[in-house]
Amino acid sequence: MNDTHPRNMARPGKTLKIWTPEDKAFWAREGEAIAKINLWISVPALFLAFAVWQVWSVVAVSLPGIGFEYSTNQLFWLAAAPALSGATLRIFYSFMVPLVGGRRWTAISTASLLIPAIGIGVAVQDPTTPYPTMLILALLCGLGGGNFSSSMANISYFFPNDRKGSALGVNAGLGNLGVSVVQFLSPIVVTVGVLGIFGGEPQIVTQGGVQTKVWMQNAAFIWVPWIALTAVVAYFAMNDVADAKASVAAQAAIFGQRHNWIMCLLYLGTFGSFIGFAAGFPLLVKGLFPSVNPLAYAWLGPLVGAAIRPFGGWLADKIGGGVVTFWNFLIMTVGVIGVLWFLPKGTGSLTLPFGPQEGSFAGFFLMFLVLFVTTGIGNGSTFRMIPIIFNQLAMRNAASDPPSQAAALKEGNVRGAAAVGFAGALGAYGGFFIPKSYGSSIASTGGPEAALWIFAIFYLVCAAITWWCYARRNAAMPC
Repeated sequence: MNDTHPRNMARPGKTLKIWTPEDKAFWAREGEAIAKINLWISVPALFLAFAVWQVWSVVAVSLPGIGFEYSTNQLFWLAAAPALSGATLRIFYSFMVPLVGGRRWTAISTASLLIPAIGIGVAVQDPTTPYPTMLILALLCGLGGGNFSSSMANISYFFPNDRKGSALGVNAGLGNLGVSVVQFLSPIVVTVGVLGIFGGEPQIVTQGGVQTKVWMQNAAFIWVPWIALTAVVAYFAMNDVADAKASVAAQAAIFGQRHNWIMCLLYLGTFGSFIGFAAGFPLLVKGLFPSVNPLAYAWLGPLVGAAIRPFGGWLADKIGGGVVTFWNFLIMTVGVIGVLWFLPKGTGSLTLPFGPQEGSFAGFFLMFLVLFVTTGIGNGSTFRMIPIIFNQLAMRNAASDPPSQAAALKEGNVRGAAAVGFAGALGAYGGFFIPKSYGSSIASTGGPEAALWIFAIFYLVCAAITWWCYARRNAAMPC
């Protein structure tokens, strides 16, 4: 058969002037292979971004042991600050791919992670480092958080509608593993001088009269060579999509669409919970169960939440994102009540009168694992919903002729990608609010119960909104 469809003759680093993933012949001939190359380079770049973004969840817990005299509230601020700056940066990163190009921006944004990684590694070696310096370094870790919005927006351009949920789930799910790996790996690498003369001198930790050498700088330095390598690979091996070019004004059309704001709220409930629980869990465990080493368990929650995210996208592709998200929020509500059940009684004025009096770390941890699983599933399902919603909106207003349909599809893809990035931006604020909510609740009531009750009510509200807008029969925007 004579194939007259124009070809990209794609090679690494090339701008793809022809990109029509909805064309099944194009997708089978060259589209799928190109999309997968870009996806599998995007994943490690996003993985490293999450690792740098969440490194303070480990470092903050360890600072008092190596001589830093910071208050509990200051430590909570260090754990929460990266989420605050990362969420804010995501707003701007949401619009960068159409302006700069996905390949170029992936390389630039990945290379920027070297700044906080090197800075933290230097600063933690000196216990006289001023707190404002540490806070600035924590805020700079938000560069990793910002990468998520541009990464997800970029990958959304490469895949057809019926593959977006799975592709975005893989990108985000494997990228989110950076949270778990940094919490698992950091306590190991700080115990040995794995970087030799490049790692600096050890610090001395005294526990129970026993002195131990640690290299806390390794928690940050260990990522430096991988960041540099991935940035170079991204620049030379990924592709830019010509059709992804769009002005800020064209993308800003999402701000006038109510579904953009609804999905931001729902994503705050899913991803905001994932990153907030991950950031606050070690300090929360340390306060509630002093005999438990929080770093021995903290990494498991983000691991299951990240690993299950692709399943959430796949499940949404199969049975609908609205249905999956609705039931997911209901289970999250039950999970929070389970956490309340297993808290030590008397820690705050709002404790449940039921459950074990001394609390149960096993039950508490199990309920948090349930929450991490549901945040992962919800992350996948909500991100499947967003591009489908904006494609439907664009196609509803288009004429039936092929040129109008093609133009509408392009518009839907551009706005859907912008909405994916912007929802990721607002959702990331959960990484700030959840740890700070714990701190504020403990300061005002003596325990974290007030914060947890607010979370439970919020999840119920999200379930009701999802059902009304997307999951019920005759919903205005079924998806």
